[in-house]
Amino acid sequence: MALKIDASTLDLKEQLVALDRVSKTVKGGRIARFTALMIVGDENGHVGYGLGKAAEVPDAIRKGIEDAKKNMIEVSLKGTTIPHEILGKYCAGSVLLKPAAPGTGVIAGGTVRKVLELVGIKNIRAKSLRSNNPTNVVKATFAALEELRTVDEVARTRGIGADQVIG
Repeated sequence: MALKIDASTLDLKEQLVALDRVSKTVKGGRIARFTALMIVGDENGHVGYGLGKAAEVPDAIRKGIEDAKKNMIEVSLKGTTIPHEILGKYCAGSVLLKPAAPGTGVIAGGTVRKVLELVGIKNIRAKSLRSNNPTNVVKATFAALEELRTVDEVARTRGIGADQVIG
C-alpha cells in the first residue's frame, strides 16, 4: 500500500533517540554491544526509524541511520498540524496525537517530540500512554502517523467528493 520513498533525494536530518549497552552471555563470558535507535526526517512529511547494533557506538549509529532510511514513511499533514486525532499502538506502547491550533507548538514527551519535529509538525498535542520504552513509543508513534488521512485522501478512496466526506 505504501510507496517506497527514495531517501537519497531528500535532505534528511538525523536524531538519536536511545543508545543502550546490551550484552550476551556466552561460555567465555559476556559480549558487550551497543544498540542505537535512530530517526531520520526531512521536516516536510517524510520520516523513518531504524535500529542499529554493533560493537562500537559510531557503527551502531551508522547502521541505525541506514535502517531508518530504508523504513521511510510519508505523513499526511494539514498545514503545520495533523488532520485528525489518532491513537497509535504497538505492543505495550500507546501514543495519543491531537491536532492543535497555530501557535500551540509541539506539546509532547521527549521520544514522541523527536519524531514529530523530524516530520515537520509544528502544532500538536501528544501524550504517551502506558509504556515509556523508547522503541515501543517510537513504533506506536509511527503506527499513528501511518494511519493519518486527509479529507481529500478519504474522498479519493471512497470515490466521492470532499464535501460529501465532511457532511
